[in-house]
Amino acid sequence: MSVVNPSEQSIASFGATPWRPAGYGQSARIPLIEAADVVRLFDDLDLWDCWPLAHEDGRTVEHLGRNWWFFLSAPVFPDPVERHGHARIRLVSLGEDGWKDHGNAFPDGLTPGSREWAGSAVLMDDGRTVQHFFTAAGRRGEAAPTFEQRIFVSEGTLTEAGPGGWQAPREIFEADGLRYVLDRQDSGAPGQIKGFRDPAWLRDPATGRAHILFTGSAAWSDHPFNGNVGIATLEGDTWVLGNPLVEAIDVNNELERPHILVRDGLYYLFWSTQTHTFAPAAVAGPNGLYGMVAESLAGPWRMLNEGGLVAANPDAEAKQSYSWWVTGEGEVWSFVDYWGMAGRTVEEQPELLRSNFGGTPAPRFMLNFDGERVTIA
Repeated sequence: MSVVNPSEQSIASFGATPWRPAGYGQSARIPLIEAADVVRLFDDLDLWDCWPLAHEDGRTVEHLGRNWWFFLSAPVFPDPVERHGHARIRLVSLGEDGWKDHGNAFPDGLTPGSREWAGSAVLMDDGRTVQHFFTAAGRRGEAAPTFEQRIFVSEGTLTEAGPGGWQAPREIFEADGLRYVLDRQDSGAPGQIKGFRDPAWLRDPATGRAHILFTGSAAWSDHPFNGNVGIATLEGDTWVLGNPLVEAIDVNNELERPHILVRDGLYYLFWSTQTHTFAPAAVAGPNGLYGMVAESLAGPWRMLNEGGLVAANPDAEAKQSYSWWVTGEGEVWSFVDYWGMAGRTVEEQPELLRSNFGGTPAPRFMLNFDGERVTIA
């Protein structure tokens, strides 16, 4: 790979579309989450980021009358922020009789990190093979948790018991230190660490090629807020790292859990972000679901609505939900974060850290798609 002059490259940005919102308009706000909406699936586990077992074309799999969902999970801690250091992927299914727990998705000791972070799962068109992509955070056995992030896949099968039979995971591609930050990150804080995580599968209907989208950080920029959306493409049996699709240098540090939904010949790229990950000099948006649209993966990408904002928490409860995932059906899933705060803060009332953290699936909603406008149905 040829070395590019840094000053020239910071202008070219490897062809990534810049996200430079000047405002966010009056995009629809997600309805207030009420006490009746906070239905915990576990007394002893918190749940957050989720993704479904999906077909190659993005449709949610229905198997044995159930949809199969993966959630990040961790024991209940007095401070829910601790969950990130203990995360395991949990498999649950949803049918007419409600939720059913199937335990940790991966057996103990199978995955190579000290924690398991978010990913995606796809049922291949043979109707049997499942590929589960996930983030390995840190390294198994490390004395203290690091924030190193690596992307792996484990192959399994879909049986009468659901997806399982996972094989030894293999790392599918690495950060290159040129387009994407490559750093062990021995320490960090939420919202400030650099990204190489959240692999999301996509089969491009126009080409038939398989891709992985992921949360990255621009290695060509030393700005502390340098998030981007990365992509890799399957070439034969090898995943090849590609140029980022979108960059948010001097705007935002984390474009989390990016994924693409193809509808009506348009490619809708979605990601989640939070107010506190915007750069101090940027026009900060609310905690919400953001996105861009293009006619193809090659772009050019255009902001949806005004500023890219698709759906946001209501101003009265700015942190009530987070980590939105748009299914192939256009249904939006997330988890209940800090709800019912009514203007209170955890800094002033630390007991709210536990009492007002949801740690469970949030109410779902549908999206309306109308070209460059995507709104809550």
